[in-house]
Amino acid sequence: MPTILDKIITHKRQEVIDRQALVPVKLLEKSLYMDSQPLSLRHYLLRDDLSGIIAEFKRKSPSKGVINAHAPVERTTLGYMQAGASALSVLTDTEFFGGKNEDLTVARRYNFCPILRKDFVVDEYQILEAKSIGADAVLLIAAVLTGEEVLRLGRFAKSLGLEVLLEIHNAEELDKTLHPDAVSLVGVNNRNLHDFSVSLDISGELAQRIPNDYVKVTESGLSSAADIEALRAVGYRGFLIGETFMRHGRPEKACAALVQQLRATEAVTLL
Repeated sequence: MPTILDKIITHKRQEVIDRQALVPVKLLEKSLYMDSQPLSLRHYLLRDDLSGIIAEFKRKSPSKGVINAHAPVERTTLGYMQAGASALSVLTDTEFFGGKNEDLTVARRYNFCPILRKDFVVDEYQILEAKSIGADAVLLIAAVLTGEEVLRLGRFAKSLGLEVLLEIHNAEELDKTLHPDAVSLVGVNNRNLHDFSVSLDISGELAQRIPNDYVKVTESGLSSAADIEALRAVGYRGFLIGETFMRHGRPEKACAALVQQLRATEAVTLL
């Protein structure tokens, strides 16, 4: 049986063809962001003065349906930064997540921090598009790409100055797709693609399999300072959090509360 990810990728391949016809490469290359120097997601996550949180703007998902259809991009993303997040993640997929490229461009206009374009990359066109809308990093999902595709797409991203976050779900995906020439960060998604269950144990189990040359990011299911501290203890420096924030009426306030929780925990640890 095809998974929801299979359905998304099938749709995405056709979407890329349609978008190329609508917005050709030559038009993307005229964007004012094409000549800008992207910020380093890796660097921001390694900063000791920041939380390590990658705060995500996401309206809906296939597993949860509509999460928050009304939160404004500018107020939410600026609020995330003011709350103490290290970086932003913005969903730009429309069909399954209710996002759009303009969401990221608006976030870029209001924030000076790294922004990850969260989408389902299958073609170089999408990477060029990411740069043209103001992204600093792109996501490559190992579950839908071969090792050769990750290498090709990752090298292309790096040629544009973008960093690559490689998302994995298990050790097999890590072994087949991890390329030092293409990847800067490795993200472990704690969500099972078949039944949508979430377990932070996945990040715990894979922590030691990921070489220390890569910044380790954990994704999905994080909801407390205790979760972050436990995974930080085994080597994670990035903590991608979306639904925990977005299901609140004011996602930025939920982010602020978690950052305060985290700082309080850190202060106790130092005593």
